[in-house]
Amino acid sequence: MVRVWRLRNLLSCAALAAVFAVLAVGVHFSGAYALFTGGTVRKLPVYSVETAEKKLAITFDCAWGTEHTDAILRELERAGVRATFFMVQFWAEKYPEYVKKIADAGHEIGTHSATHSYMSKLSAAAIAAELESSSAAIEKVTGKEVELFRAPYGDYDDLLIETAAAQGYTTVQWDVDSLDWKDLSASEIALRVTGGARQGSIILCHNNGLHTAEALPAVFSALQSAGYTFVPVGELLIRGPSTIDAAGRQHPAG
Repeated sequence: MVRVWRLRNLLSCAALAAVFAVLAVGVHFSGAYALFTGGTVRKLPVYSVETAEKKLAITFDCAWGTEHTDAILRELERAGVRATFFMVQFWAEKYPEYVKKIADAGHEIGTHSATHSYMSKLSAAAIAAELESSSAAIEKVTGKEVELFRAPYGDYDDLLIETAAAQGYTTVQWDVDSLDWKDLSASEIALRVTGGARQGSIILCHNNGLHTAEALPAVFSALQSAGYTFVPVGELLIRGPSTIDAAGRQHPAG
């Protein structure tokens, strides 16, 4: 009886291992971020990128105001850093001069939706409409196609990522959060960013953070001195075949 019980357990373990192996192969070839949750595979956005080079990206979400944006742009220029700005449609339409100023300075622009809503609650048609109209508002000013999308509040589901991908957008999150929207001090922001950054990191900041511009010199000085180069997200991403692990990190395929 003991031998039979052991045999049944071994067979059960082998069956489970086979199931997970099949799922893992499926994730590997899907090119999508995935988490195993209750036996299902969940798709994820790009949180960071596996790279042999010491490069990373700093991003700014634009949804409210412009009071501190010029100071941020000055610090970016001073450090020779090109960043990625994710803009909400109503912000882009209210401040077209800033859309142009940011684009003319050589920074990359992505969409942050049309209305800054929780997009996981929307239908595929509503998601597509948000992406289309917000990108059109940006492209009207810059003349450049929008390829990147960041979901408001970091809120997403499979439908959102699939709909964005079908329209040609890469959905981008972050793996380093400055928490500048909480009005942390400049030193607190700088410590959070420099302490969390690594090769392939995507840093989240906001264009109107109270102390963001003040923190940037320390961030740029520390990371550039450590050998890091800042590039726009579009230049950090792996183009072509890739896989994405459960931590949200994009890897070259193979």
